[in-house]
Amino acid sequence: MSLRLMYITNRPEIAKIADKTGVDRIFVDMEYIGKEKRQAGIDSVKSHHTISDIVSVRKVLKNAELLVRVNPIHKSTIKYGSSYEEINAAIDAGADVIMLPMYRTIDDVENFLHIVNGRAKTQLLAETQDACLIMNQVVQIHEVDEIHLGLNDLQLAYHKKFMFELLADGTVDDICNHIKQSSKKFGFGGIARVGYGMLPAEYVIKEHYRIGSTCAILSRAFCNADKIKELSVINELFESEIVKIRETEIFAENMNKEALNLNHEQVKKVVNQIIAEM
Repeated sequence: MSLRLMYITNRPEIAKIADKTGVDRIFVDMEYIGKEKRQAGIDSVKSHHTISDIVSVRKVLKNAELLVRVNPIHKSTIKYGSSYEEINAAIDAGADVIMLPMYRTIDDVENFLHIVNGRAKTQLLAETQDACLIMNQVVQIHEVDEIHLGLNDLQLAYHKKFMFELLADGTVDDICNHIKQSSKKFGFGGIARVGYGMLPAEYVIKEHYRIGSTCAILSRAFCNADKIKELSVINELFESEIVKIRETEIFAENMNKEALNLNHEQVKKVVNQIIAEM
């Protein structure tokens, strides 16, 4: 198994670097409706990418898939078009995978799937308690290809102080156990560089292997391209750090159940220490 790594960017020059260094999916993020208010006070990625970004990124990709996160299911208003218009435009612009955030009901999911209509892979971003409560129903829907757990919003939904508290306290395990009853691929959260992050990437990668996840987002702690001016530095970072992640994965894949469980215990200790210091 190898984690499908995703990186969020709307810059073709960065997407090209990520593509050639082994990132599996370039992630164009069009979600903005309600997000600023919802995540006020959380240091999360708040992008407002556009259809033209999809077109420009699509042109430079040779290996990676193009994933587009659209807005939650919504109707047309004076300020923006409907989900029908947005999803169709994203697919026409070249999206391989469409991600639906903030779904709460089976109707949300079915409306989404009806619009996509098999023209792209579908990924649901479970980031509400309602979404988690209907997981057993969602995983029975054939047209749902993948599910990702959005830990930033789930942190808010479950009233946690730190998003990886959900990993330490078993919440992620409980949700993923429902998904594993199906054959659907799933992932959760993001990872930093190996040796970096409040919860270093090596701990999180091993948790992905313990739980059976197949997908992770490369976070800003992996590479915050907005703060690095030289493309050569970004290129060097991707070249060296993707290799380190893959090497850590090989190690994790060869760990036995007992060793993975010991890593989980260490995750709990580190997370509890982080929370105590907040």
